[in-house]
Amino acid sequence: MAEEEEQSAALRAQGGGLCPVSVVCCLLLACSYVGSLYVWRSELPRDHPAVIKRRFTSVLVVSGLSPVFVWTWREFTGVETGSSLLALMGIRFEGLIPAIILPLLLTMVLFLGPLMQLALDCPWSFLDGMRVVFDPWFWTLCASDMRWLRNQVVAPLTEELVFRACMLPMLVPCAGAAAAIFTCPLFFGVAHFHHVIELLRFRQGTLSGIFLSAVFQFSYTAVFGAYTAFIFIRTGHLVGPVLCHSFCNYMGFPAIGAALEHPRRLSVLTCYLLGVLLFLLCLFPFTDPAHYGLPTPVCSLASPPSPLCLS
Repeated sequence: MAEEEEQSAALRAQGGGLCPVSVVCCLLLACSYVGSLYVWRSELPRDHPAVIKRRFTSVLVVSGLSPVFVWTWREFTGVETGSSLLALMGIRFEGLIPAIILPLLLTMVLFLGPLMQLALDCPWSFLDGMRVVFDPWFWTLCASDMRWLRNQVVAPLTEELVFRACMLPMLVPCAGAAAAIFTCPLFFGVAHFHHVIELLRFRQGTLSGIFLSAVFQFSYTAVFGAYTAFIFIRTGHLVGPVLCHSFCNYMGFPAIGAALEHPRRLSVLTCYLLGVLLFLLCLFPFTDPAHYGLPTPVCSLASPPSPLCLS
């Protein structure tokens, strides 16, 4: 207890300089990540395989170097972390199995309505679907598709590493766990505004339509970023946010309009409502830090200890 009190006092003493350094480091990280996408000159659209491959290279380099920002922040501010750098970034073994299963299951519960919608519209039987899932040739085809690799593997892994695993350990000592959950997604949401450049460049829509699309994407990514930040802080693991991100990329934004016009509308809408209710009921039990080892490393940086970090 005495050691925790000393750390809290040290963090409070640093408060005036800690927050500006943390914010600057996060801004540099976000700019580096987005900037890496544009180091290659090309007249091709973002979904072209050649563009995707080049961006894989640059974004993986930036993501690989991102822990240096956290290390530099720690050395510059003198914050005593009490855990290794990898543990702070959610790369650890304690509580790994629950971290793989529970956050993804929680997210699937939230998407109960869209999942039911997919199941009702799918021409395959359940057994056919299982055969596809366990067919190595299916996964080989997926791995050879650059867009699939980007959306399901590279983007979830690199974005969660940079915007959650690296930023949250720097923001929590400054703002506290609760405020960091809502501050961190702002960097994530703003970073997605670069898609506007692509839309304007290739004239994909009207100016007002592109603006509205950008506002919607910022709002959606900010809410999603807050959710994965919540998972990261509660579980102290990177793997949960990565899997949830990949799943949400696959599902996309729920097709509520199609649900309202579905032939089995009542069943689908009931699942939508049931999914949201079950999600709210399971949100805290499924992310209980007790499942993942108390206290989670990133939570040990909060001063004073946040209720979000408690079982």
